[in-house]
Amino acid sequence: MARDYYGTLGVAKDATPEQIKRAYRKLARELHPDVNPDDGAQERFREVTTAYEVLSDPKKRQVVDLGGDPLSNGGGAGPGGGDPFAGFGGLGDIMDAFFGGGAAGGGRGPRSRVQPGSDALLRLELTLEECASGVNRDITVDTAVLCDVCDGGGSQAGSAPSTCDTCGGRGEVQSVQRSFLGQVMTSRPCPVCRGFGEVITDPCQQCGGDGRVRARRTITVKIPAGVGDGMRVRLAGEGEVGPGGGPPGDLFVEVEELPHERFTRDGADLHCNVEVPMTAAALGTVITLDTLSGQEELTVEPGTQPGTEHVLTGHGLPKLRSNGRVSGHGDLHVHLDVVVPTRLDDQQADLLRQLASLRGEEQPEPTVTANGNGQRHGLFSRFRSFGHR
Repeated sequence: MARDYYGTLGVAKDATPEQIKRAYRKLARELHPDVNPDDGAQERFREVTTAYEVLSDPKKRQVVDLGGDPLSNGGGAGPGGGDPFAGFGGLGDIMDAFFGGGAAGGGRGPRSRVQPGSDALLRLELTLEECASGVNRDITVDTAVLCDVCDGGGSQAGSAPSTCDTCGGRGEVQSVQRSFLGQVMTSRPCPVCRGFGEVITDPCQQCGGDGRVRARRTITVKIPAGVGDGMRVRLAGEGEVGPGGGPPGDLFVEVEELPHERFTRDGADLHCNVEVPMTAAALGTVITLDTLSGQEELTVEPGTQPGTEHVLTGHGLPKLRSNGRVSGHGDLHVHLDVVVPTRLDDQQADLLRQLASLRGEEQPEPTVTANGNGQRHGLFSRFRSFGHR
């Protein structure tokens, strides 16, 4: 004899799904073991839960309306014995009823075979000159691309995926476990269809049903002027195609700037060291300097000291903004290193002695750097100062 599921919930046979849900929610709150520990209430809770599971499923409710019992076959049983949760959607349905979720099983079900692809990363070595001017570079990438035989569907031509016999297209299978609530049904992804709800019975021979294949391709990447080491250029949609022919991710090209033989970089500024002979530093001269933008003349004033810095404005790298536009250029900082000769022949030594004599420097008194009040002292006077402390 078919059980009266409508009577168990106390609703009419023409009750709407929302009315059935409200009735179950009300009874479940009264009969839940955490609220009502009475043995009779627990048994009643199982009956109410089973009735809600049946009436919230359109197919099972149709069987009831035709005078049958959807749980009489397939191992299900009513309150009198067997498994009262057979076919029930699991503890999640109870939580939905308690906390106002969607319909029974809402949010669950088969997952889509089509998934978005992953991003890809490629490193590209560039010289300082290429970073300064920008460059178009052809690069070879090895990524997953859309299968051109099945167009991402995964099946051979003329065939289509079929509903999984194990889960019936739900994408999940259920199992009964015992807990303090009694017997509770839990769900997990179907091991046969992996949660998709369908099985590719005749997979594409090229991609094996994945909808994508590995392929090597060449694309052109435009590197803007002013990039630096570690910066990334994003190529939208040039990454990995997703499973099932899903939308591709992005390709990121990361710049690896190679060391330069003359310049070191500090953001958009450049630095270089230029050696100047001692005589040229003393007498002054004009030197020709190779910059990234061409040759420039640099005037070395007479009496230039070691470590003197000259700044050539605007001769650095482009200043690349976050929006990809260039806003001005950095500067080139030229550091002068005065080179003192380490070896002199007799004639050169005689000339320097004559110069020292003219300048009264045959026996120069060493000086030290300025003290706190800006005064300079000889070496021996400094020793005397230390002695009087």
